[in-house]
Amino acid sequence: MRAFLTAETTVWQYTHGVRDATVVSPDGYALDKFHLARPGADEVQLDLFGDYKSNVALYPAFQEYFRTHRPRFLAVWGKSDPFFLPAGAEAFKRDIPGAVVRFFDTGHFALETHASEIGMAIRDTAGR
Repeated sequence: MRAFLTAETTVWQYTHGVRDATVVSPDGYALDKFHLARPGADEVQLDLFGDYKSNVALYPAFQEYFRTHRPRFLAVWGKSDPFFLPAGAEAFKRDIPGAVVRFFDTGHFALETHASEIGMAIRDTAGR
C-alpha cells in the first residue's frame, strides 16, 4: 500500500482516466504531495487504508437506510475511475429507485475536470 503514497502515484490518481491530463490543475496533487510528505503522514494514510474494511462492514446498514428512507440521491462518477468502478454507482439504484447516477468521461477526481457539469447535476437534482 505504500506505493499509493508516492508522489508519482498521487499524480497518477489525479490524471488516470482523464482524456486530456493537461486540463487537470497541478494544485490539487501538489497540495496532496505536500501533505503526504509530512512526517508520520504515511502511517496515518496506511491506517486509513487498513480501516476501509470497517466501511464495507457498514454497507448493510447504509443499504437499509436507503431502502427505508429513499433520500434524494445523486452519484457522480468518473467512468474511468480505477478505484470506484461504475457498477458501484449503479448499485445505489437497487436500494434507491429514484437515484440519479451520472457518469463523466474522467477518472477518480471528477471535479478536477468536470466541476461545471457536476455543479449543474447537483442543482438539477436539488431542484427536483
